Amino acid sequence: MIENVWLIPLFPLLAFILLIAFGRQLKAGSAWLGTLFMLGAWILATMTLIERLQSEQVAPIVFDWLNIGDQYITMGIEVTPLNALMLFIVTFVSLLVHIYSRGYMDGDNRIAVFYSYLSLFTFSMLGLVISPNLLQMYIFWELVGVCSFLLVGFYYYKPEAKAAAKKAFIVTRIGDVGFFVGMILLFWQVGSFDLAAIFQAVQNQQIESGMITLIAILIFIGAIGKSGQFPLHTWLPDAMEGPTPVSALIHAATMVAAGVYLVAVLFPLFEASPVALDVVAYVGAFTAIFAASIGLVQNDIKRVLAYSTVSQLGFMMLALGAAGYVAGVFHLMTHAFFKALLFLAAGSVIHAVHTQDIREMGGLFNRMKLTGVLFFIGCLAIAGIPPFSGFFSKEEILLTVWADGRYGVFIVAVITAFFTAFYMFRLFFKVFSGSAKTTAVNKAHESPFVMVLPMILLGVLAVTAGFTHTHFFGTWLGDWLVTGPAHTYGLIVREAPLWIMLLAIGVSIAGIWLAYLLYVKRSISKEMFMGSFPWAYDVWLNKYYIDELYQATVVRGLRGVGVLLHYFDTYVVEGIVNLFSNVTTGLAGVGAKLQNGQVQTYGIVVIIGFVVLFVAFMSAGGYLG
Repeated sequence: MIENVWLIPLFPLLAFILLIAFGRQLKAGSAWLGTLFMLGAWILATMTLIERLQSEQVAPIVFDWLNIGDQYITMGIEVTPLNALMLFIVTFVSLLVHIYSRGYMDGDNRIAVFYSYLSLFTFSMLGLVISPNLLQMYIFWELVGVCSFLLVGFYYYKPEAKAAAKKAFIVTRIGDVGFFVGMILLFWQVGSFDLAAIFQAVQNQQIESGMITLIAILIFIGAIGKSGQFPLHTWLPDAMEGPTPVSALIHAATMVAAGVYLVAVLFPLFEASPVALDVVAYVGAFTAIFAASIGLVQNDIKRVLAYSTVSQLGFMMLALGAAGYVAGVFHLMTHAFFKALLFLAAGSVIHAVHTQDIREMGGLFNRMKLTGVLFFIGCLAIAGIPPFSGFFSKEEILLTVWADGRYGVFIVAVITAFFTAFYMFRLFFKVFSGSAKTTAVNKAHESPFVMVLPMILLGVLAVTAGFTHTHFFGTWLGDWLVTGPAHTYGLIVREAPLWIMLLAIGVSIAGIWLAYLLYVKRSISKEMFMGSFPWAYDVWLNKYYIDELYQATVVRGLRGVGVLLHYFDTYVVEGIVNLFSNVTTGLAGVGAKLQNGQVQTYGIVVIIGFVVLFVAFMSAGGYLG
């Protein structure tokens, strides 16, 4: 099966082509066509994962694509443990989103277009995952960005959606420039884009340490853009303007995880530079607590989840920066399941009450019991309560960070875990507990089965996925992940101090309890916190004014530069061009007037010319010899 893994991205590509060609005729049938092809891709991905679990290292399958002198650029496929795991995650979540969207997008006249975009995105992500070299990965990396632009801006008639799509495209392109430059520098140093050749060059110390650091940081800039890390995080919350299934697929489980995947797949390169690992760890830690603090006070259900995603991606990055390859990838897997569940459950709520403002909700548990239970499972998982999956992966991150001696980052991670538990249960209590605040809430009812089924399946994985790697029942996932082709996979934690586990559980319970006291029992007044720290509340509510800062500096600065260049082009460049044009036109006009066909004029010109020549000769002394 592994040698035929190229068939997996082919399925969604064929679905995209068919939907573009016949989508208008199929109408609602487009949903089933896209879902059927996605089912085929998931079955093949599952078979590939099972085979890879049972087999040893498999060599990549490549062929020559271009040759430049003595250099050959290849294309092909590679199935490492990381690739195989990502193939399963992407196809499984995409399949569930395809099924869910049949109910969520019901009645939309552009449902065929929506499913064609989903298929193209899935093809792009799968192509990225199986790439054995950086150039092929970069091609699909950019195609993923294009698909994100299309899906975020799906409601193109809404100004907010158009602005969000442009913002996502432009901000991620900034990071992509870093990735591109780093990739070119690697080719200059190694002479190949192939990951195997890069790892071998790093192992043989063929690249200077300073150059490795520069290349790793440049590539990490690309990951910062895709994974919404500070300071290129601003696009991700705004991208919630897209349909909720898009948020579940792209901005929870797959596209934003591409940045984490990029760092993970190039982990031997990063590990060769302690400075690069420091940058990854500190950026990840700052992003985690920065986004979590913003999530504490947001009132849009999808934006709370969006900032939660940014924070959790920061968790993954800080794990990788602490040399925790297994911890980062493990949390990437568990997060894909419970965050997709939370987004789909949020979509179920939005579908029922037609609003995203949690201040207009409340009391929904009695009307949407199944959605409420599933949302509760997702909240427990992300908060890190055992035995839910998020507990095991967050504990693994804390263990790794502590074992690596990054005690400051460890404290930040613990505080972030407390914030996460608090804001997620603030969200749950405000949406599902209390009494209904609007008529729409009173009329709310459970979503159709086609929307509930994907949530149930994700709920099962949100409960069970963590058991694949625990220090109680066996760390077989981590042991399998490090059997890949790279020569090193960083720090692997074998012992788990009990106090770290107890601390992780304690801070999560403390966050949930505080949310309960504030929003259910109301024994603590939230005005007390707002009154004591009004500046903090305003800063968090306005997202640290980062967007306003970018607007005042970057946007206006670039506009100012644009105005200066416009004037330079108009008055200097065009002025010079117009000067030569006018001179040429004037001389031509004079010549045209002389050539007017009148014999009298010609005679006068001859006489004047004779007089001029005569005067010239006389001035020269009249000598003709």
